[in-house]
Amino acid sequence: MSKGALIALKIHDWERPLLTLAYEAGRACGPEPLPRIRDGKELDSAYDFCEAVTAANSQSFFTASRFLPRDKRRSVRALYAFCRKSDDIVDKPSAGKRDPEAVRDALDSWRTRALVQAADRRDPVALAWSDARRRYAIPYRYAEQLIQGVARDISYRRYETFEDVTTYCYGVAATVGLMSMHIIGFSGAEAIPFALKLGVALQLTNILRDVGEDWREGRLYLPLKELRDYGLCEEDIEAGVVDDRWRAFMRFQIGRARQLYEEAWPGIALLHADGRFAIGAAADLYRAILADIEAHDYDVFSRRAHVSMFGKLRRLPMIWWRSKREGGRTGDGGPHR
Repeated sequence: MSKGALIALKIHDWERPLLTLAYEAGRACGPEPLPRIRDGKELDSAYDFCEAVTAANSQSFFTASRFLPRDKRRSVRALYAFCRKSDDIVDKPSAGKRDPEAVRDALDSWRTRALVQAADRRDPVALAWSDARRRYAIPYRYAEQLIQGVARDISYRRYETFEDVTTYCYGVAATVGLMSMHIIGFSGAEAIPFALKLGVALQLTNILRDVGEDWREGRLYLPLKELRDYGLCEEDIEAGVVDDRWRAFMRFQIGRARQLYEEAWPGIALLHADGRFAIGAAADLYRAILADIEAHDYDVFSRRAHVSMFGKLRRLPMIWWRSKREGGRTGDGGPHR
């Protein structure tokens, strides 16, 4: 019996079209890859640059990736830097490139440089990411889907339904999980739904944490229909209202995100053993942000929810135990990609 057969899996209706995208992308092999880039100082420097980008932008991701073996650690940080640069092209355009067409042109240029067959040695992120893609045979279509997801921020500033929000989450976050899975190693296609759930849960956490910050940038990722269901409107977001309506709305949103984290967790057993703790840490350290939102009365307008370094460290032993227990339920046998 396969590991997948031992793990209960619930698929929500909104997940089905996203799973279609994930399965199709995972099968897209693209052109034959070139030989791996030769190791050396240039490549080491590129990976070091990606490590610095990760440390400067996401302490949770940086902390979790510490628990991976060296090559996998370097590669997931190259993946993070690729995603970060893709996002920054849209969110932090350079002077003179702020109109939508200029941003699209800049993103198209980056797509070409980041996904081209011959590694762009002029850009440390492109170089390290190109090497990581080759080392772990990451399907190029996932990277394309990520860039397409990031591009939505050029045109879309509002999302009407939760299904609309999850489509965005797939593009900018679930694709990251699916690419990470190739670096970590996984048992087979049965792992894909769990990676999708985790990616959406992580991005929903981002959305709930960053409501005030996103609003100031002119964006609102909360589903408008669900805001109306709780008697809220955009004027309430602009005013930073924290009342019983907002608390009830946030309790519902946080509860749904937590449910996805729980549904994603059994997928840890489908990963290679040397990566389970790192992915478990990434999931649980991010999930802890939801508790910080609750602890501050759901005020995501005047402060940015976070977990302190002490808070992260004290959670690690339990995360380690849970990841070991999950793997122990199915054993480490069977092939891994």
